[in-house]
Amino acid sequence: MSDHNHGHNHADTHHHAHPAKPGFSRRTFLRRSSEITLAAAITITAGGALLNESEAWALEVKALKPETMKTLILMARDIYPHDKVPDRFYAIAVKAYDAKAAADPQFKSMLETGIAGLDTAAGAGGYVGVAWEAQRVALLHQISSTPMFETVRSGLVVSLYNQQELWPIFGYEGESYSKGGYIHRGFDDIDWL
Repeated sequence: MSDHNHGHNHADTHHHAHPAKPGFSRRTFLRRSSEITLAAAITITAGGALLNESEAWALEVKALKPETMKTLILMARDIYPHDKVPDRFYAIAVKAYDAKAAADPQFKSMLETGIAGLDTAAGAGGYVGVAWEAQRVALLHQISSTPMFETVRSGLVVSLYNQQELWPIFGYEGESYSKGGYIHRGFDDIDWL
């Protein structure tokens, strides 16, 4: 190495070699990949409800085990991950599974059995005890051909993305037919694609 390289400021080299990526920070990385995840954020009350004190919401569970619902919320986030979407929207999305389980014992059994298998595959602490998202996604890939996974994944497309409160986060302005269609409403103004 020449003397010129020895005298070069390492901090400047690091700064120029790795430009910051917009929307991703060390803090975001630590929050999403540490053990302080949804598993810690959502507690199960003595009455069997799910409680997220940091977001100030609770979810009453009627048919499924509260642990199953907690796992379903984390599964929903891992299947359709959006850092800007609060956990409450994922909770609302999986609430429909609890309602359907109350009316359909076969559906309830499929979900409970499927989640129990996922927890067994995850090891001690179950699925919600797996701290790293990449490890949880690998577990989901292992069960991706099961009826339980396909039911959850396909149902979330509707139950998560049909929540109108979420639309502004994604830059979606809602249906346009009643307002003359997208052609007359700036169809090309979407900046998040």
